[in-house]
Amino acid sequence: MSGQERLSTLVLPGYQNSGAGHWQTRWEALNPAFVRVPMPDWDHPERDAWCRTLDAAVAAAEAPVVFAAHSLGCLTTAFWASRYASATQLAKVAGALLVALPDPAEAHFPRDASGFAPVPLERLPFPTIVVASGDDPYGGVTFSQTCANAWGSRWIDLGPRGHINADSGLGDWDEGREWLESFAASNRR
Repeated sequence: MSGQERLSTLVLPGYQNSGAGHWQTRWEALNPAFVRVPMPDWDHPERDAWCRTLDAAVAAAEAPVVFAAHSLGCLTTAFWASRYASATQLAKVAGALLVALPDPAEAHFPRDASGFAPVPLERLPFPTIVVASGDDPYGGVTFSQTCANAWGSRWIDLGPRGHINADSGLGDWDEGREWLESFAASNRR
């Protein structure tokens, strides 16, 4: 992970945080450059609070920064980039891996997550990769493709992997880390 070690990786879990077997938690254990952004309330997420927390984390991080986001962490990234971040903050971001986008219109979307709809559908100002699963109960393929197209993201379909979390059997998910590392390679050019 030679290129990755020069980046500050902000880990952005979703609703209710990521547990011990989740790929985000495993990545943090493998590399101290991966730092979880501690949201103010994992069980009652509010867009404004989460985006302001992300903004403070980016401000405190050494540039360049990449995001390893899952679920509601992806929507936080999109809202932060399009509504909250200053040009100075955005200039620090080398890229974002956005995994398992939840659709606020889906029946399984947490009703106590306030302010995450409608999802911004404008081009994001840094490179992004959207990773989707064909059987994600929180967000369908069509929704993730729509977001990826609007955001200017590369879109990857993992096939049927559920919500791409600890239950998906990914282990350390080397392929995902390789996609994240691609932002380091782009940043060196």
